[in-house]
Amino acid sequence: MQDQRAHPSAAAGPRRGPGGRRAGHGPPWRGRHDGGEGPGGLGRFAGRAWRGDRLPWPSTVVVGVIVMVGTTVAAHGQDREPLGLVARLLLLAAVALLLVRHRHPVVAVAGTSAATLVYLGLGYPYGPVFLAVAVGCFSAIVSGHRKAAWWSLGTLWAGHLLVAHWLYRWLPPDGDGPAPWGQEAFITAWVVAVVAAAELLRVRREQWAAARAEREAAEKRRADEERLRMARELHDVLAHSISVINVQAGVGLALLDSDPEQARTALTTIKSASKEALGEVRQVLENLRTPGDAPRAPAPGLDRLPELVDQAAGAGLTVTVVTDGARGPVPPGTDLAAFRIVQEALTNVVRHSGSRTARVRIAYGREHLGLLVDDEGPATGDDAGGSGNGLIGMRERAAALGGTIDAGPRPDGGFRVTAELPLRPGRGGPAARDETGTEGTT
Repeated sequence: MQDQRAHPSAAAGPRRGPGGRRAGHGPPWRGRHDGGEGPGGLGRFAGRAWRGDRLPWPSTVVVGVIVMVGTTVAAHGQDREPLGLVARLLLLAAVALLLVRHRHPVVAVAGTSAATLVYLGLGYPYGPVFLAVAVGCFSAIVSGHRKAAWWSLGTLWAGHLLVAHWLYRWLPPDGDGPAPWGQEAFITAWVVAVVAAAELLRVRREQWAAARAEREAAEKRRADEERLRMARELHDVLAHSISVINVQAGVGLALLDSDPEQARTALTTIKSASKEALGEVRQVLENLRTPGDAPRAPAPGLDRLPELVDQAAGAGLTVTVVTDGARGPVPPGTDLAAFRIVQEALTNVVRHSGSRTARVRIAYGREHLGLLVDDEGPATGDDAGGSGNGLIGMRERAAALGGTIDAGPRPDGGFRVTAELPLRPGRGGPAARDETGTEGTT
């Protein structure tokens, strides 16, 4: 067992600032994740993100060229009406409506299907005009207007069936007979294939959008956690240093006339504590401004506990440190959390306890690190042992590592803080008391 004692006359030593890295910020996901068809549905949101706001001129021109040239070529060998001005205008209308397929997908798919149905009803040759219908159907389904696409495509299929097997008697070309059922089977398969491919694309886009939303939410969550960690670091640094400065300032004012030398010592302690606090704050702020850079100084740990004891002594607090067990490898996160918990506990003794002595016990076990900080009291105000962010920060540090912490008044009027922190990654939760040796210590 090792016993370290420090007295109020001890000088404060230098301290280094903790390192850290700020997580990237991503915009919060504002779309619904239900894949619905309404304006707020994920499918439609994904469609807007995919398509942009500009008219799709290049792709529409490509489709128009294919339809016009392909229909001219396909007309040879078909006993249908010749391609005249009306046929060209209908083909052009079917393609031109695709320009609004991003902003008004329902209008695009319905108008293209209607123009194609009129074109076929007037007896013009079959050809790549169905390509325009497929493009309109894809845009409508991907953007979330599934029912509109199904109705338009179903109407086109049913209308063509009526024209090919019933209305052909009264429609051009003259002498035309019913269409072969093999052709109808092919058209039906084509309709089913277009709908299936569009639905598959819609599902994939919704999956991609959901994965992107999850990544952005995780990034935002990491950013919030990092901001909370930075706030805890700043609170621990400033609360401890300002408490020391406040006590020493009071000593300096009280002894300024009667004991100038002791007042000079208090001012020297104030200068040292404020310089160290500024250094640590600057380190945290530099990490905020330049995320991803390696910290210039290592994070504090229990190896700097003597410096912390000396600083407490400078504030008039006599601290006794007792160590149980042999110290082995301590993970950096556990080391930093243990240092900050002891720092906050001693700061609370300085600020809220009438006792000028404190006892710190550190127990190294096989699985856990045990901490105990005691003061004799009594409390100097209503906030015995501290309140608000200090105790909350200690509990958050312990919980983040999978450890436990307990802080509260003792029956004899003092205050006690006990903590158990894991020494192995992933081994959180309470440990056996006999491993850490903290049971029954005072």
